[in-house]
Amino acid sequence: MSALPVQALLFDIFGTVVDWREGIAREAQRCLAGRGIARDWHAFADRWRARYQPSMEAVRSGRRPFAKLDLLHRENLLATLEEFAIDGLSAAEIDQLTTAWHRLEPWPDVRDGMRRLRQRYLMAPVSNGNISLMVHLARHGGLVWDAILGAELARNYKPTPATYLAAADAFSLPPGACMMVAAHANDLLAARSCGLATAYVHRPTEYGPAAAASSLPHEHRFEVMATSFQELADQLGC
Repeated sequence: MSALPVQALLFDIFGTVVDWREGIAREAQRCLAGRGIARDWHAFADRWRARYQPSMEAVRSGRRPFAKLDLLHRENLLATLEEFAIDGLSAAEIDQLTTAWHRLEPWPDVRDGMRRLRQRYLMAPVSNGNISLMVHLARHGGLVWDAILGAELARNYKPTPATYLAAADAFSLPPGACMMVAAHANDLLAARSCGLATAYVHRPTEYGPAAAASSLPHEHRFEVMATSFQELADQLGC
């Protein structure tokens, strides 16, 4: 654990709290199958997600001003629709599909694990998702937060230091009193470099069963290594 007592838990969302791949595949099928459009919707979700980091890198590098993730998702959706030869959608249909990211389901262990963690810690998302996206996800998935933090507050995207430091400052805490919770080592390594404590939660099927890794990774060690939010709560004494 960090030298300071941890008072706040800061959560990555996509892949850590919610299952984006299954949710996007389901929403794409729901939105488009009624038009007689049939595709491999998991492959569609994967290709849409593959444009996520490159689109944010344009902001991180200064090549474009900060833009909310909803806008980046819409731009990336249009490119993915073109790649899959899907055309003729109305603006309303594109808007509905863009906001599929607002209707993703939490992993099964999340709600009860969060309930336990909230008894002891301040809790907030520190996501690349914009504030309205996080609010809609919370209401849809029954997620209870003490604040909505992340990229829109910092006006930059993870893993830039400003994103983590702005979250700690929003809670009036030093970085060492905050713990980043994520299923992605690069997120945690960036948070650690800013002085935050770190907790890894294993999500082996985030990218589908074919890509699943059954065991915890050993190339990095974080203060907490857990296989679920329930185990995270156990290890943090909740």
